[in-house]
Amino acid sequence: MALPAWLTSRKRSATARSVLAGEAAAEAARKQEQEAAARAAEREGHEGAEEAEFPVVGDVRAAAFFDLDNTVMQGAALFHFGRGLYKRKFFRKRELTRFAWQQAYFRLAGSENADHMQDARESALSIVKGHRVHELMAIGEEIYDEYMSGRIWPGTRALAQAHLDAGQKVWLVTAAPVETATIIARRLGLTGALGTVAESVGGIYTGRLVGEPLHGPAKAEAVRALAAAEGLELERCAAYSDSANDIPMLSLVGHPYAINPDSRLRAHAREMGWRLRDYRTGRKAAKVGIPAAAGVGALAGGAAAAVAVQRRRR
Repeated sequence: MALPAWLTSRKRSATARSVLAGEAAAEAARKQEQEAAARAAEREGHEGAEEAEFPVVGDVRAAAFFDLDNTVMQGAALFHFGRGLYKRKFFRKRELTRFAWQQAYFRLAGSENADHMQDARESALSIVKGHRVHELMAIGEEIYDEYMSGRIWPGTRALAQAHLDAGQKVWLVTAAPVETATIIARRLGLTGALGTVAESVGGIYTGRLVGEPLHGPAKAEAVRALAAAEGLELERCAAYSDSANDIPMLSLVGHPYAINPDSRLRAHAREMGWRLRDYRTGRKAAKVGIPAAAGVGALAGGAAAAVAVQRRRR
């Protein structure tokens, strides 16, 4: 190929071939930089156009699905719920000790042992066994006002409102109990919530789950089932989450968003070209140490954390 004039006009003090090779490499690098800049400009323009028209007003075949903890709300809903229950003397010290030990295991082990997780879930379910659903719903309303209402991320709330303003339905999708999730969704003006379902008979909790905690792949299955029932097209829907555990749910939709993402989700989102939003300021926001995979068992962590808070205040 013909070389630019600026290459041929220079004096060659070293061997002509080595200098020519170096200059040719430099020219190739300049061309790559220019081409990359052009592609980036084109991509930014394309993304800007998509942002401007999304969500599409009047698209009733589209909806939005939001994870709750650290996506919509700062921290874990169950942590705040546990604080409220402890304040109301809902737990006995013996139960607190057991739950604190189970939570410590999850934190220290850094892995999900099936037997330990099953034990934790059964222990947490034993807390609500025998209590009436309406009793916990009433308490949940109070706890929302006390601990949760001031912890909603304004940025995420605005994203949800944009979907509502476009005439689309918006659901929370969380491993938290469906009763807690429903209260939060209603207070935020959302359509509803998908959450972990604890079995009740005659309005009284039995201490058993219906299925398993709504976590990871289970969230994706819930979204898929709801979309089918509602006549939605997942390619036109959006999903929002902070956790890599929700990659199955995010991968279902045509508009996945990583919100305040953990390191694994951030890396995956960048690799896949997903949109990222981070509403935290300063240092990366510290998450409450409640493993989402523990599902309903995470309530134990909330109770244990509440005890720690009380001790610090003394």
